[in-house]
Amino acid sequence: MDFMTIILVVLLGVMIIFMFRSSRKRQAEAAKLQEQVVTGAQVMTSNGIFGTILDIDEETKKVLLETTPGTVLTVHRQTITRVDEPTADDDADEESASETEPGEPEFGVRVADSVDNSEAEDSGAVDSAVGTAKPARSAKAAKATDEK
Repeated sequence: MDFMTIILVVLLGVMIIFMFRSSRKRQAEAAKLQEQVVTGAQVMTSNGIFGTILDIDEETKKVLLETTPGTVLTVHRQTITRVDEPTADDDADEESASETEPGEPEFGVRVADSVDNSEAEDSGAVDSAVGTAKPARSAKAAKATDEK
């Protein structure tokens, strides 16, 4: 055997070892995930659907997944790709959300719109019957209508 053949055989052997190693690692991760799939767990499917597991049928490998209150989907057990575990950050967010003062707006509520709209009404730029903003007139258009 020449030197080149020996190198090719060694490289082939190393490649096979790495393939078996990564395969075992994937199998261990899949087994760990399947252990975490229990009733009441928050999960995500391979399609990106989030929900809570209501029931698991081991014979048919079907899972009843509640996505929103009253909406139950039946999915195959292997479509579950992630189990969400509550973290300390989630608990802190829930506590801070409950600590908002009654006068403060909730997250996502636009406060500036109501302020801007009331200022526009004072200046006459808002149609009071509909509550929508009138299109702004240029100085030339205003002057032309005033001259008529």
